[in-house]
Amino acid sequence: MTEDLSPAERYAAARKRAAEQATALADFREMYDFGLDPFQIEACQALETGKGVLVAAPTGSGKTIVGEFAVHLALQQGKKCFYTTPIKALSNQKYADLAKRYGADKVGLLTGDNSVNADAPVVVMTTEVLRNMLYAGSQTLLGLGYVVMDEVHYLSDRFRGAVWEEVIIHLPESVTLVSLSATVSNAEEFGDWLDTVRGDTEVIVSEHRPVPLFQHVLAGRRMYDLFEEGEGRKKAVNPDLTRMARMEASRSYNPRDRRKGKMVREADRERERRQRSRIWTPGRPEVIERLDSEGLLPAITFIFSRAACEAAVQQCLYAGLRLNDDERRARVREIVEERTAAIPDEDLHVLGYFEWLEGLERGIAAHHAGMLPTFKEVVEELFVRGLVKAVFATETLALGINMPARSVVLEKLVKWNGEQHADITPGEYTQLTGRAGRRGIDVEGHAVVLWQRGFSPEHLAGLAGTRTYPLRSSFKPSYNMAVNLVEQFGRHRSRELLETSFAQFQADKSVVGISRQVQRNEEGLEGYKASMTCHLGDFEEYARLRRELKDRETDLAKQGAAQRRAAAAAALEKLKPGDVIHVPSGKFAGLALVLDPGIPAGRSNGHRGFEQHDGPRPLVLTAERQVKRLASIDFPVPVEALDRMRIPKSFNARSPQSRRDLASALRTKAGHIVPDRHRKGRAAAADDREITRLRAELRAHPCHGCNEREDHARWAERYYRLRRDTQQLERRIEGRTNTIARTFDRIVALLTEMDYLRGNEVTQNGKRLARLYGELDLLASECLRDGVWEGLSPAELAACVSALVFEARAADDALAPKLPSGKAKAALGEMVRIWGRLDALEEEFKISQTEGVGQREPDLGFAWAAHQWASGKGLDEVLREADMPAGDFVRWCKQVIDVLGQIAAAAPSVSGAGDGNTVAKNARKAVDALRRGVVAYSSVG
Repeated sequence: MTEDLSPAERYAAARKRAAEQATALADFREMYDFGLDPFQIEACQALETGKGVLVAAPTGSGKTIVGEFAVHLALQQGKKCFYTTPIKALSNQKYADLAKRYGADKVGLLTGDNSVNADAPVVVMTTEVLRNMLYAGSQTLLGLGYVVMDEVHYLSDRFRGAVWEEVIIHLPESVTLVSLSATVSNAEEFGDWLDTVRGDTEVIVSEHRPVPLFQHVLAGRRMYDLFEEGEGRKKAVNPDLTRMARMEASRSYNPRDRRKGKMVREADRERERRQRSRIWTPGRPEVIERLDSEGLLPAITFIFSRAACEAAVQQCLYAGLRLNDDERRARVREIVEERTAAIPDEDLHVLGYFEWLEGLERGIAAHHAGMLPTFKEVVEELFVRGLVKAVFATETLALGINMPARSVVLEKLVKWNGEQHADITPGEYTQLTGRAGRRGIDVEGHAVVLWQRGFSPEHLAGLAGTRTYPLRSSFKPSYNMAVNLVEQFGRHRSRELLETSFAQFQADKSVVGISRQVQRNEEGLEGYKASMTCHLGDFEEYARLRRELKDRETDLAKQGAAQRRAAAAAALEKLKPGDVIHVPSGKFAGLALVLDPGIPAGRSNGHRGFEQHDGPRPLVLTAERQVKRLASIDFPVPVEALDRMRIPKSFNARSPQSRRDLASALRTKAGHIVPDRHRKGRAAAADDREITRLRAELRAHPCHGCNEREDHARWAERYYRLRRDTQQLERRIEGRTNTIARTFDRIVALLTEMDYLRGNEVTQNGKRLARLYGELDLLASECLRDGVWEGLSPAELAACVSALVFEARAADDALAPKLPSGKAKAALGEMVRIWGRLDALEEEFKISQTEGVGQREPDLGFAWAAHQWASGKGLDEVLREADMPAGDFVRWCKQVIDVLGQIAAAAPSVSGAGDGNTVAKNARKAVDALRRGVVAYSSVG
């Protein structure tokens, strides 16, 4: 090839090669035994020229190479590099990788659990740790040259996303930022914002998957390709799948069906049998066997339920599946025993160790947040080593550690989002299937979706072919953020800083489009106004009277509904345990026995503005043996006790036998009683003077006699509807301008009222709040301020602090939590009362939880477990009483430990000196009491 070049061209090429070899990138490339992709080279070259970079590329494409180049540059230039990740497991994994490459002396680790070599030139940490460093003005920041933010798309997370923006905004200007993101559809917009707040930032987007992904549907015994083979970018859905979906949607065979009085013809039954023999949802063992026979293992099967993941492993074991030979089984046992040696023997049985080991030896495992972290780490290690070939996981695996597979299986395209069952989004589908195809191992990756009843091949093709995963800011100011900002920058500068957030950047951009819509609407209003003109009089005035009449009737109807709800709530407040009632409507309508009247001390769950959650929420046992906590929406009319029954002291709502016996007694006692029907009263509109006046004015108006009145009225209705929409758009424009700053102003006003701030001065109370991070930062600070935790033992303090972090997974039907007695119970009650005071204050200052700001009600559901564990009780006893998976228990304990550490640091600053140190001392003791057994085990350090 070079022979074809002229001497001048050869000379130029030689000079270019020499220049490239003199760069840091050339040295860096020598460290890898594979070539870099074009997007990696482009990003590294931009970094070397001093620019910041945003790299958006698919999962498994090698984005982290760019982050590792930043580490290489920092070490070469004698600067520091912080490598941040969203989760501790990812931090641990990255620490191990970098320590192996650069030596343990040059790499450190900082997470909530571990501190290893914190003064090293390269430190891996969770993003929250860096945020806390920035607010504290830590000396560790000296000499910092680069910050890598891995998985930066986490800033969309509504619970933790604000932390990413805080770091990006507050990092010193001298620091070069490397942002690594999954493929997002608005990378350019995010890059524009980074350019605004961080300076020159290069945006590198790569859609290319290094390992091509093939999409399949598994139905019955056959695996179908989702798309037809063909040329061009637009892929056609496999016609076989479309035909099968159409067949299934057609009327299926039912032996009771009759056509014109005759049984279904034999030919129809035969066709139905043939159809059914081809299409069914294969069982989990069948799926794994099929993948194994096709050479598609290892595979990750995503099931959106922890219990279903565990059940899937059991089903495979019962089916006799064995994916490992004897040699591999022995290797698995050796690794497992080595990794779990730190877990006390008496705890292994409690944790289901032997059943878990049996699955691992066969090459099958579950992976979900309810598992012990140690067990999850072992599963990850064995999977990467090829010793576990089938993993059943929840979607949390897709967001975390590097664990690629040859195939990914999705059982369903619907998941529970915390409120309802909803279709997974194209972004979620991309994230889940991104695990398929191991770079350097597999030639291709495979995504397999199981056929389900009602399956739509077109819907799946839409998910597989769409790359819409927009990055949406979840940034909101918090109390802790406010005092830290004011202390560092003063109120005015803090306000300006918050205006530079990505949230405000996106809001301001959206205003442009809304303004254009307002202009179009105003033109439309002129046209509608002309169309409703009447020759007999002012039709706009007539339309206004009609509108006022309609609004008045609607208001009266709402008032009537509110009065009925109030009457129903008043009736509910009179109920007592043992009352037999008839639930008038809803899913659980019918005979029921009141177990707990459910009268709240304050607002339920700390949410304002949700009417159906206000007032009493009785816990009842239905005649069908279900124990449910009902809402006021189930009682549209007042309810009265039909009879009374004694509830046995031995009754346990969790016991099916107890529920069955009591429900049977309920039916025997009151099954024959017919409840009185509620009679409706006279409508308020019939006697309303305002309605009578408006009707008279309408009849007297000249336009009332117009032959085209209803035609004019339709134009008038369109006019008023468009005017209402336009006014809403104008309010949205007003609301989106300076939204973050206005929220900050309200927070500052509340903190000033509570003596946390005085103008630009942060008071002693504010300095304490500045050390408390978390959702309930202000509540924790007030508890310290009021001495609520004084005199508590370490175990009692752990119980109280648990209420600041714990959130039950399913709050609605939960029974009243068991609480430790004595001082701890009194302190927990005082915490709830303080929260009630704060909640009222937030309402006064218009700080709304629905906007993601404010203090939720403390959840006491983990207090008993935290108290028992800190008191030295055994794991078996604690888990049994807590009714909680080991993984959840460990995670909540670690979060309690984290907040206890913050309290230990903040408590001495309580005014009045000496007493605060008691809380600090007991907080440190509580940390030691909790950090034992399975909670103490850590994979690093």
